[in-house]
Amino acid sequence: MKLAITATLAASVAAFAPSKVAQTSTALNAFDGELGVQPPLGLFDPLGLLDDADQERFDRLRYVEVKHGRIAQLAFLGNIITRAGVHLPGDIDTAGTSFDSIPDGWAAINAIPQAGLLQIVAFVGFLELGVMKDSANGAEPGE
Repeated sequence: MKLAITATLAASVAAFAPSKVAQTSTALNAFDGELGVQPPLGLFDPLGLLDDADQERFDRLRYVEVKHGRIAQLAFLGNIITRAGVHLPGDIDTAGTSFDSIPDGWAAINAIPQAGLLQIVAFVGFLELGVMKDSANGAEPGE
């Protein structure tokens, strides 16, 4: 019985002993000095988008990530504001549908007239293609 307890304790202690980790080298080491790369994880790229990337592709993906993060923040803020009861004055269409009559959240998709949804999609497309180009205009991400 004592031998079984001793063997169990020895096995459990061995489970927590540090093991030697082999040092590996990947293509991601080229971006280890970038902002946001933190030990022990390093550069987090689970999809492998930067496996064969150069600095230009890294900068573009970083810019696009910041842009989409800002858009997500604005969408969240818009959701919170409309749920708080703040709506635009007036009507959303010529039929007299007021902004106040549009429900909050995903329920608004079915309540907005089709022409209004098309205008929203066209406006977002215009912003994406015309205003928010994939160049930072010389600015660093976050500026």
